Amino acid sequence: MALLVTDAIVLHAFDYLESSRIIRLLTRDAGVQSALARGARKSRGRYGTALDLFAEGSAQLYVKPNRELHNLSAFEIARTRGELAEDVGRFTAASTIAELALRFGGEEANPQLYDTVADVLDRISRSAPDNTIEDGLAGCWRVVSVLGFTPELSSCALCHTPLRDADEVTFSHSSGGVVCPSCSKLAPGGRRIPATARAAIRHWLDGDDYSHISEAEARSHQRLLREFLGAHLTDDRPLRAFAVWEHERWSAA
Repeated sequence: MALLVTDAIVLHAFDYLESSRIIRLLTRDAGVQSALARGARKSRGRYGTALDLFAEGSAQLYVKPNRELHNLSAFEIARTRGELAEDVGRFTAASTIAELALRFGGEEANPQLYDTVADVLDRISRSAPDNTIEDGLAGCWRVVSVLGFTPELSSCALCHTPLRDADEVTFSHSSGGVVCPSCSKLAPGGRRIPATARAAIRHWLDGDDYSHISEAEARSHQRLLREFLGAHLTDDRPLRAFAVWEHERWSAA
């Protein structure tokens, strides 16, 4: 077995047998990996808080060729992000980010995805309770972009005609972005979005802060994002964390 030392973020964890845990990591050098942390439940002396959800640090993995589960020998923690567990909005938004990274990140090194997820989790951990949905939306769109599915927002996704910022356009999931009035007839199932919504998505993709959106706008943005993910990223399995994020926040309000 080869020893791999890499930056890693804990994105999922569950108990295994009587004393161990299996954790799923997003790593800087090997993409998404699963690892067995032996004795993690029996004693916290070996790992401490390092295996808590969303914790980040340096992981030492003994990698087994052609195996999906590796052995975690140590985890030197750098950040705990305990703030994400202090608010339901923060936690559900962060869980959605984790779900996207785990499902679609792959096992190849992707430092840009790693840095994006780390930055997004940090931003959500600082979110005010009233702003967690917007920060979650911003983070999701940034992750989607790093995965190679940036939506076209400035020109028609079909005929490439430039569109004015003030135009109300149709967002076509199947076409990969906004379409002009003429091409909207060729893209059934599109959704009309106002210029402010397009501007918000553009700002989020750029990593910029945006003004606080209303509750109704947040619902519309979550629905638009879910539909876009369904057209481009899903693999016929439901996005469970996204569903909780989209609905649980409203029921908890």
